[in-house]
Amino acid sequence: MSCLSSVMAIEGRGLQGDASIGRNRRQILLIEGETLDGLGLKPGDVRENIVVRDFPLSGLTAGTILRAGEVLLEITGDCTPCDRMDGVRPGLQAEIRGRRGLLAKAVTGGRIHVGDPVESVPPNPYATAHPS
Repeated sequence: MSCLSSVMAIEGRGLQGDASIGRNRRQILLIEGETLDGLGLKPGDVRENIVVRDFPLSGLTAGTILRAGEVLLEITGDCTPCDRMDGVRPGLQAEIRGRRGLLAKAVTGGRIHVGDPVESVPPNPYATAHPS
């Protein structure tokens, strides 16, 4: 794991150069920086791809669309901590349960830079058929 100043998202595939590229559900892992701070962890320790600050991820559901830089991300679900977490620190798997972050897939391609805002994209009211 290495910290980058920016990364290229590839539509439908994930982040360029990432081991999870091309997976369907687990393309990108987002975690709150406040969670890492509270657990005494550094970025990269839990193998996340994107650290967000001042934007609560908890409570977002599958299907939620986020904008990060130029990229639209679709939340696919919670990330369940694996036993690899205990390799970072004994007991971390249990400690981080429910706070490991959210999995997402790249809906659009583009670049995400450190410091880019992350925001929810409201649903398009015209995206579904309306009876006449």
